[in-house]
Amino acid sequence: MLELSNTSKSYQMKGATVDALRDVSLCVNAGEFVAVQGPSGCGKSTLLAIAGVLLAPDNGTVRICGEDPYSLAPDAQARFRATHTGFVFQQFHLVPYLSVLDNVLSPSLAVRLPSAQARARELIEQFGLAGRQHHVPSQLSTGERQRVALARALLNRPKLLLADEPTGNLDPENAEIILNRLTVFAQEGGAVLLVTHDAGIASRAQRIFRMKEGRHEP
Repeated sequence: MLELSNTSKSYQMKGATVDALRDVSLCVNAGEFVAVQGPSGCGKSTLLAIAGVLLAPDNGTVRICGEDPYSLAPDAQARFRATHTGFVFQQFHLVPYLSVLDNVLSPSLAVRLPSAQARARELIEQFGLAGRQHHVPSQLSTGERQRVALARALLNRPKLLLADEPTGNLDPENAEIILNRLTVFAQEGGAVLLVTHDAGIASRAQRIFRMKEGRHEP
């Protein structure tokens, strides 16, 4: 489902070169839940951004469902990302002036989904948000916001779900809801790549990919 081969990425910061990712290779198969762990600054978020077609690597190749999204023109690349991947972030990144329903529907602006309304309402119901669908994010609890973010990520039925510290701001009950849904997504044939500092959260994955100083640490 996801294959990164010898990928590297560096940044220029204050006149110095920072090697965020150094010759990293990773495969995540359909039905697999993989956690990425390592100290701050080791390249976890850069790895996730490259895997999610948000940041082109300097070297190496990326394939999702057998295709190289970085070989596509920008518009096609955006459609590919919207069709194949879903994102869940620690800070939610909900649109503050949109309702829960419209936030969940927002990925359908990039890729037409004939049943988008029905799909959005189904996910809202599944995540216990039916009574909140017309509320804006500021009217929701932290856990509710993350559930909205996950419902949004699932709207277009992605093949690959990418999560960056998705339980970092949550209480145990809401963290369990999110982790259970990620597990079900993998069990149903999707692929999950989760970045977390929490060893307990990582233990829920089938495999842990450890990183240090931009490299894979076996």
